[in-house]
Amino acid sequence: MLGIARGAARFSEILGSVSGLSDRMLALRLRELEHAGLIDRVVEPTTPVTVRYVLTAQGRDLLTALQPLVRYGQVWERAESEHD
Repeated sequence: MLGIARGAARFSEILGSVSGLSDRMLALRLRELEHAGLIDRVVEPTTPVTVRYVLTAQGRDLLTALQPLVRYGQVWERAESEHD
């Protein structure tokens, strides 16, 4: 949810923010997140059609709950690298 966490994001933006992620895997994960009610797929009637993904209220709530765990991981990752 990297780009999505900052607001609406296009498929290509999300794909570019995660190294090693294939188009197929991202499409599968986005469908799963949409089915779980964590993101919405918003189709904008432009030419060509623009599709953006945005967090739902449930997705924003989950992100808020996960942020302390992310910070914990970052702190201990830095601590590990300082000891090496």
